[in-house]
Amino acid sequence: MASFAVALIILPNDAIDYGTAGVAIIISKLTKIQLSICVIAVFIPFLIAGYIFMGKKFTLKAAVGSVVYTAGLDFFEKIPFELNTEHFLAVAFGGALLGAGLSLILRNGGCIDGSEILANIIVKKLSDITGRNYSMTPILLVFNALVYLTVFFVIDVTAALLSLLVYFVATMVIDHFTDHFEAIKQVTIITQDPDGIISDLKERLNKTCTIMNSRGAIAGENNTLICYISYFELPVMKEIISSHPGSFSTVSTIEEILR
Repeated sequence: MASFAVALIILPNDAIDYGTAGVAIIISKLTKIQLSICVIAVFIPFLIAGYIFMGKKFTLKAAVGSVVYTAGLDFFEKIPFELNTEHFLAVAFGGALLGAGLSLILRNGGCIDGSEILANIIVKKLSDITGRNYSMTPILLVFNALVYLTVFFVIDVTAALLSLLVYFVATMVIDHFTDHFEAIKQVTIITQDPDGIISDLKERLNKTCTIMNSRGAIAGENNTLICYISYFELPVMKEIISSHPGSFSTVSTIEEILR
């Protein structure tokens, strides 16, 4: 879905994708190198960084998503197709379709954009150093602002404005289907094995948590743990909780933490 939207709707209507895909498109336009090759070349360094900082499982999913996305670009670029309508409507539709495709990837723990990997690594490092939780949103905004400024100066104003529309529509769709993946997630865990979960949180995510005594109507005495993580840490959190029988959790989105 994402590669179809980019290759057959967004690019033919003078707009570009955002993130590292946008960087790859700019390089492709300036050098005339095939787009799929540029996407892989730009994404590989971020994929390596993801393996180092975020683990094998995430990197595998990101690699699969990237390969399928790149193969899709290569396939759809060769298909003669024209969406015969105004650029504005075509780009809005393409952005929505792109956002829907990316939502499916993100909901299943994958990623095809290096800017998200970069933002997650920076947030993780800041959290490890300061002990605080940070949102990825400012980092992604800065990254994409640099991409669109490059489009503005290197390509043209129309392409930059249409690309901003793609970004706006796609992120709105992603937020709708992934419950604001850029925001901080609060995980509330009910468990009778708090020490084991706390140990795993520290070892695998380098996170701490708040502990509260609680009591279940049937289970009796237990503990409630509250922890704050990023969207991309959710798959690891699920593994930790599932490895401790009798534990369960709820996840909610936190827009901001005041200190």
